[in-house]
Amino acid sequence: MLKQLCTLLCCLAIASLSACAQDKASRPSPAEKADCQLASGKSVKVDYSSPRMKGRKIFGSLVPYGQVWRAGANEATTFVADTDLNVGGTTVPAGSYTIFAVPNADKWQLVISKKTGEWGTAYPGPSEDLARIDMKVSKLSSPIENFTISFDHAGSGCTLNIAWENTQASVTVSAK
Repeated sequence: MLKQLCTLLCCLAIASLSACAQDKASRPSPAEKADCQLASGKSVKVDYSSPRMKGRKIFGSLVPYGQVWRAGANEATTFVADTDLNVGGTTVPAGSYTIFAVPNADKWQLVISKKTGEWGTAYPGPSEDLARIDMKVSKLSSPIENFTISFDHAGSGCTLNIAWENTQASVTVSAK
C-alpha cells in the first residue's frame, strides 16, 4: 500500500511539473526577449512578458498615467548588462536589475530597480531605485497589439524602445 501511494505521489508530481512548463508557454502574455549587442562585444538583455491590447484602452486607462507600471506581465521585467552602461545619460553598473516605467501622455521615465525577483506588480519602492531616466515619447502611426520591448542599433550602442497601443518610449543605451 505504501509503495502504491509513493508511486501515485511521484506521478502527480511529474504531471504537475509538466503542466507548469506547458502553462508558461501558453500564457496569454507570452515570454519575450530583447537584446542589444554593443560595439564593445558586450550586451544588454531584457526578458519580459508581452500582454495583448485586446481592444482595451491602455495608456491613461488600464495603465494609469503618473504611476509606476511593471512594463510587462507575469514575472517582473529583467534588465541584465554585462558591462557598465550609459542609459540616457545615467551610469548603470553591470549587473541584473528589474525595470519599471512611469508613463505620462507627453513624457515617460524608465525606472531601474536594484531589487530583482519580483512577481507581477510588486514595485519595491523608490528606496530600491538605482535610477529614474527620462524617455522620449512618440505617437505611433498605427496601433501595436502586443506589448513590445526592442532595441534598435544606433552608432556604438542601441535605443531601447517600449511600445504598445499607439505609444513608443525610447532611451539610448551604450557601453560606458
